[in-house]
Amino acid sequence: MRVGFISLGCAKNQVDCEQMMFRMREAGHEILADPDGADLVIVNTCGFIDAAKREAIDHILAMGQLKEAGRIGKILVTGCLAQRYQEEIIQEMPEVDGVLGTGSYYDVVSAAKQVMQGQTVSKFGNIHTPLDGGGRILTTPAHYAWLKIAEGCSNCCAYCVIPKLRGRYRSRPMEDVLREANELVQSGVKELIVVAQDTTIYGTDLCGKTLLPELLRRLCAIEGVHWVRVHYLYPESITEELLDVFVQEPKLLHYLDIPIQHVNDGILKRMNRRGTRADLERLIRTIRRKLPDAVIRTSLITGLPGEGEAEFEELCAFLKQYRLERVGVFVFSPEEGTRAAEMDYPDEAVAAERASIVTELQSRIMDGYCESQLGKTLEVLCEDYDPAQDLYAGRSFADSPDIDGTVWFSSERPVSIGSFVPVTITEIIDGDLYGDAAWEVSQ
Repeated sequence: MRVGFISLGCAKNQVDCEQMMFRMREAGHEILADPDGADLVIVNTCGFIDAAKREAIDHILAMGQLKEAGRIGKILVTGCLAQRYQEEIIQEMPEVDGVLGTGSYYDVVSAAKQVMQGQTVSKFGNIHTPLDGGGRILTTPAHYAWLKIAEGCSNCCAYCVIPKLRGRYRSRPMEDVLREANELVQSGVKELIVVAQDTTIYGTDLCGKTLLPELLRRLCAIEGVHWVRVHYLYPESITEELLDVFVQEPKLLHYLDIPIQHVNDGILKRMNRRGTRADLERLIRTIRRKLPDAVIRTSLITGLPGEGEAEFEELCAFLKQYRLERVGVFVFSPEEGTRAAEMDYPDEAVAAERASIVTELQSRIMDGYCESQLGKTLEVLCEDYDPAQDLYAGRSFADSPDIDGTVWFSSERPVSIGSFVPVTITEIIDGDLYGDAAWEVSQ
């Protein structure tokens, strides 16, 4: 059959979709670049917060319209929304022919066959089972790939529904991760982006201690890999040993994604976050001392239960003092089934206004960071070319795909996509860096 895929949500979800695509292709089916015209469309959904749920529903309804018009055949919904609303999707969305939970990704081929035979499929396997890596069809550009090292989460933050959707934390065996990493690099991948819900505790469920430092060293030892980037380092589990690996391994980018959500001790305790503001401050000072050029990214939530004006002002003062280079801010979403949804919290309008204030504050901090890059020569991974401007576009170590900035540069030589170019930064426009290729620096 001809199969179209739509993948929504996080990078971990994207990896799941890539594995399903591989399984379908191995079973002899054709994978289409565009769902229009498919015999079967698989919508791999996110169901984490309200905005993600709305996006998933919109895509399912859009596929339903194509189905009604006779332009596609069947619709199979997979991923977190399917896991979260197992009965409601089939009952309330008649355009959907089947649902597959997060514990049943490996059943995609048999589920697809059943759906095409006219059966209504509803499969929800054990969400706590060990991980099996399996093959993938990359949907990222050929030069970078996400490397998922664990599934699920056992942190049980009060505002988060992920443990109920993805199961408890399960690390992949290290040799399995390294095998996949080697295969990705042999296929042309130059940047490996290590990801899990919490990468810092990788291995603790396997042997009682974190194996992340060892894993990162071994990833950096792979011949052909150029950059290794790590996402979601939980602050309370970042050790001196781990930071020493960042110091010692040249391929390991000094980009630390550390989700903190808030800094007020009362809110952190209420949200079941381990650690205190003092712990965060010590960690940031240690990072700045060991890695003076480090870029720290974090995510924050405004409107959490317990956040009054004083707590919000504390958050803003923290940002002004520590000037983290990358900050994403979200409005608190009270998710059914979580403890936080049962607590008292600011109304959405107040939370949204606070998010706007943080965004404006962070934009000024970002301006300062960009200005500090003027005159520097950065290694840039080239990802695109704009003929209208006669400029190439790429990312520096400070920029993770799709969430951070862009480095635009001119070059007297042709530059191939996926190559690394030294670029001297000369100006800043709308938060992006602009410069010129400095080929003599690399000679």
